[in-house]
Amino acid sequence: MTKSRLIPCLRYDDAPAAIAFLCDAFGFARHAVYADPDDPSIIHHAQLILDGGMVMLGSARPSEVAERYRWKTAREADGITMCVSAYVADPDAHHARAKAAGAEIVTEPHDNPGYPGRSYDARDPEGNVWNFGSYDPWAV
Repeated sequence: MTKSRLIPCLRYDDAPAAIAFLCDAFGFARHAVYADPDDPSIIHHAQLILDGGMVMLGSARPSEVAERYRWKTAREADGITMCVSAYVADPDAHHARAKAAGAEIVTEPHDNPGYPGRSYDARDPEGNVWNFGSYDPWAV
């Protein structure tokens, strides 16, 4: 299987809750989760996979690295800093799962204007927007 070499990285105030939500609502699976041994509410690094794609995430916390890169959560930025887009075979079924798990639906499933496929958008509990659609940008 070809694996994407571009991997979005996100920061969350409550990374353990974000991991649970992304797995329950959006169907991600835990590939690796490195929690702080003294405080499991702090996630140093996590890798979640979905159909061959991956996102990485960690806990937002004051640090030299956070200052250097000016890391901000969507809440801190008071808006999204990017949208993560994922290919799914059946956006309508994926939407039903996400909605049942409590995801905030930004746009209901719809046909994509101007190009093939269907998609919908959802916001996670900390404000990041996720686009799930059947348009496969790798297909010729």
